[in-house]
Amino acid sequence: MALGQRLEKTVKPAAVTLAGEAAVLDLSGALWLPAHGTLVVSDLHLEKGSSFAVRSGQFLPPYDTRETLANLHEAIVRHDPARVVALGDSFHDARGPERMEPGDRAMVAALQAGRDWVWISGNHDAAVSEGVGGRYAEALTLGALTLRHEPAAGPAPGEVAGHLHPCGKVAMRGRAVRRRCFVSDGTRLVMPAFGAFTGGLNVRDRAFDPLFADGFTAHLLGDGRVFAIGRNQLARD
Repeated sequence: MALGQRLEKTVKPAAVTLAGEAAVLDLSGALWLPAHGTLVVSDLHLEKGSSFAVRSGQFLPPYDTRETLANLHEAIVRHDPARVVALGDSFHDARGPERMEPGDRAMVAALQAGRDWVWISGNHDAAVSEGVGGRYAEALTLGALTLRHEPAAGPAPGEVAGHLHPCGKVAMRGRAVRRRCFVSDGTRLVMPAFGAFTGGLNVRDRAFDPLFADGFTAHLLGDGRVFAIGRNQLARD
């Protein structure tokens, strides 16, 4: 069985409307915009493990970049995008590209082949020098949508942002489950972090309040499907 056929049978994304645009919430944490042939991922934090080793001497298994890129490869196989947008903090620091293993660098090049690849600047990697292919931008507009790294303060219809690493927590019958999630009110959306070593901020944290004054739905990345859960059904940490 081909890889694409296997993934199609085991992964169930969720179709939503965002500022009037059709969107698909992929179980990997990627956003698929079919009308624009664009796959969006956020907060890859490539080379986070090597950054910890260099900065603090704290050695983590040096496989986060490889795992993240493998997950991104699977999402690209599913959707075959003409364009991929990495929505900021693609590298954990500005020198991340210099520390990439040759095999990981080659995989990035293979994923970029034949595609428009856009790196959006983030707070971790705003100063990344070009040299890993693709092109760089502060933000990108696609139809009614504006793609940027950090959410704007106050209302921002059509905004797709990352930065906050949202996670949702559901507690019932004495048990709790905490998962990465998309957060949306139908007009704007905050992406989950895609990177293998990234943590998460509970969506009940006050950081989300000014973004979604009238409430939101958290789309939790569950086992085999995406679960839509309203704000009031979610637990705090």
